[in-house]
Amino acid sequence: MAAPALIALAHGSRDPRSAATITALVDEVRAMRPDLRIAEAFLDLSSPGFHKVVDKLVREGHDEIVVVPLLLTEAYHAKVDVPAAVAAAGERHPSVKIRATAVLGHETRLLEIIDERLRAALKKARVRELDALVLAAAGSSDPLANASVARLARLWGTHHKLPVVAAYASAAPPATGEAVRAFRAEGRRHIAVASLFLAPGSLPDRAAELALEAGAIAVAEPLGAHPELARTILARYAVGAVELVPV
Repeated sequence: MAAPALIALAHGSRDPRSAATITALVDEVRAMRPDLRIAEAFLDLSSPGFHKVVDKLVREGHDEIVVVPLLLTEAYHAKVDVPAAVAAAGERHPSVKIRATAVLGHETRLLEIIDERLRAALKKARVRELDALVLAAAGSSDPLANASVARLARLWGTHHKLPVVAAYASAAPPATGEAVRAFRAEGRRHIAVASLFLAPGSLPDRAAELALEAGAIAVAEPLGAHPELARTILARYAVGAVELVPV
C-alpha cells in the first residue's frame, strides 16, 4: 500500500517571494523523503490552490492525503480556514481520506533557526554586542496565539540572557518600532530584531522597516527554507499518516 500523499498547505501571498520560499521549503522536504508524493498548495492569493492540488492527487490515484498547515500559530487560519478547506475537499471526494495535522507551531527547535538568521544579519551589519532583542511575528486577534509568541520570546531571552520582547506586525501591540523605542528609552542601544515569519512578504517587510526607523541595529530574515522546518513538516506528516489508519 502506498503511503499517504502530503500536501504542505501555506496561506499564500501576493508577494512572489513568499510562494518561492514555500516551494524551496517543500523541495527540502522532497529531498528528505523522495519516496513520498509531496505537493505544495495555498489557501489564497498564490497558486496552485488547495482544491486544485487535491483534485490532481485524486486523479493520480491517491486515496489518502495528509495536509500539513505551514502556519506558526493556532490562530484563525488554523482554526477556521484550514478545517473548512479540508472539509470541502472531503465532500468533493467522499472516497478519499483527507486529514489535517497540527500547525508547525513554536517548538524550541525554531530558536536554532532564529539564531542562525540573526547571526547572518549581525554579521552583515558588523555588529557583535547586543543588549536587547525583539522577536517580530505576524500577530493575531487570538490572544492565545500571541501568548505563544511571547512564551517563545521569553525562552529565547533566557537562552541569551538578554531582555526580549515579542512584537507584532498586525492585530496586537507592540509593533516592532514601539518595542525598539521602549528599549532605547531604557538606555539600550544595541537592539536586534529576529523574524518569526515563515517567508518574506508585506508584514515582515513592514516589521523590519519600523524596527530600523526606531533604531534597531539589525533585522533578521524570515525563517525560510530551512532543513529543520522540513523535518518538522515530516514529523507532523508522520502523526497524520498514523491517524489515518483505522483502529
